[in-house]
Formats: sequence, structure tokens, C-alpha cells
Amino acid sequence: MLSDDTALAAEFDGHRGRLVGIAYRLTGRLDDAEDAVQEAWLRLAAEKSPVRELGAWLTTVVSRICLDRLRSAAVRREQYVGPWLPEPVVTELDSHDPQNIVVTREDMRMAALRVLHELPAEQRLAFVLHDGFDVPFTEIAEIAGCAVATARQHASRARRALAAAEPAPRVPLPEQRRMLDRFLIALASGDITEITRALHPRAALFGDSDGRARTARRPILGREKIARFLAGLLEKYGEALYSGLRPVLVNGDLGLVFPALPERQGRVVTFAYRDGAVSEVFDIVNPDKLVRAPL
Repeated sequence: MLSDDTALAAEFDGHRGRLVGIAYRLTGRLDDAEDAVQEAWLRLAAEKSPVRELGAWLTTVVSRICLDRLRSAAVRREQYVGPWLPEPVVTELDSHDPQNIVVTREDMRMAALRVLHELPAEQRLAFVLHDGFDVPFTEIAEIAGCAVATARQHASRARRALAAAEPAPRVPLPEQRRMLDRFLIALASGDITEITRALHPRAALFGDSDGRARTARRPILGREKIARFLAGLLEKYGEALYSGLRPVLVNGDLGLVFPALPERQGRVVTFAYRDGAVSEVFDIVNPDKLVRAPL
């Protein structure tokens, strides 16, 4: 390990983005990801033995910290009210925020992360590290405390689960704008038929609130049901439903920020698309997951 603390900190910072990316994919929370990376730094600073492969060492430490947290959070996840979605990474459309580069990766889109976070912790770990960051199965097995063959099996099962779920692929931003405009125009009309036409036949809506804000408590499946749900919201809130909304990037895809108003809770909404229509709506209103959002 380097003896110069300044040089060591600079070398560590060179790995920080990758480590946060790993930890966010594993935990689904930015605070948890940054806490894991900070704890890894503290362990590195206290390490007495030389560290030859710093990147591999840090990946192992961060992954173990995240795996421990995932295992301890399993019961809390079971008690969560309604669907659980990852914390949204919100950036401005024209921002030069470094996070914009990170979230343009295909596996960072909300549709993929939602499916990923339905997997058991060990499967998620093996898939993220091997398929996302090229970590060898020998190292993954050491992190997870299992045999190499078991680590391979975890990753294989995760791949099969993701393939079966078929999360919607990322669509180029100009196409997203066109489909989202069509959807918003239909929503503003209040016409259930028009709203239905803007949705994919197998559309789904997921609301994340943990029972602390108003949204769908269960996934709504099918465009007719979603259209009726949205028309009901429009009837209840009127123009206040979409007042003040503005486009942003949410995990690299086009989304919307709804600022908090006296008659409406703040929320972040993002979408996935198939065949020229909105196929998934992710409505995130849990205040704990909106601390960083520009509401």
C-alpha cells in the first residue's frame, strides 16, 4: 500500500465511480452505496499489509459490505408496503454531471433494476459483478462465501430470471420524447380511450411509497386498468396533477419531476417503452428515496 496518504487518496478516487456503480446496483440506494464506498476507504486507510491489486481489493470489500447489508435488509424488504423500486438517479437533461455518464449504461435503466432487485442477494451479487464488471467467479465465490460452481450457478439463475422477465430495452431519447409527449397529451385530455392508445397492451404501473404517500399499492397490469387509474387521478386533482412538472433524466432515461404542491405530493416518474408506446410507468413517491431529487 502506498505510504503517502495523498497519493493513496488520489488512487482511491480513481476507483470511486466504479465502486459506487457496483454498490448502487447491489443496494438500490445511493446513500447505501456511498456509505459502503466510504467504509471501504476507512478500511483501506487502516490496512497495515500492502495492497497489490487495489481495484480488486476495493471491489471485494465494497461487495462484502453490500452483501451484508442486503442480508440484514431482507426482512425489511418483506415488510415494505407495495412494490420496492431503486432510488432514482435524477440528473438534468443538459447537465454535465458525471452521473449522466454512469447512468447511460443499459443495466442502469429502471426497468432492468426493478427486475434485478427481485432476485435473491447472492444471485444479484454474482450477476452484477460478473456480467456487469467482469469480476472472475473465483473472486465472487470468495466474496459470497461459496464454491466457485455455486457462484456460477447464482449468475446463471439471475440471467435466466432477467431473460424471462424481459425488461424493456432502452430507447433513444428522441423516440422517448415522442412517445412521452403522446402520453402526456392523452393524459391531459382525460380521455380514457386516448390514454389507453398511448399505452402498450401489456403495460404495467409500479408505485413505490412504502405506504407513506399516495400511489398504487400494488402493480397495475394492463393498459385499460392503468388508463382508468390515471383518469381517476386526473378527475380528483384536475390540472394540479401535472402542474409544474418538468422533464429530467432518471437513470439515464427521460422522466418527470413533479414538485411538491399543497394539493400534491412531490414525486419522480419515469418510463419504459415498447413498440412505440409506454410499457412501464415507475411512480416513486417514498420521501426517503426523493431526498436527492430536485423537488
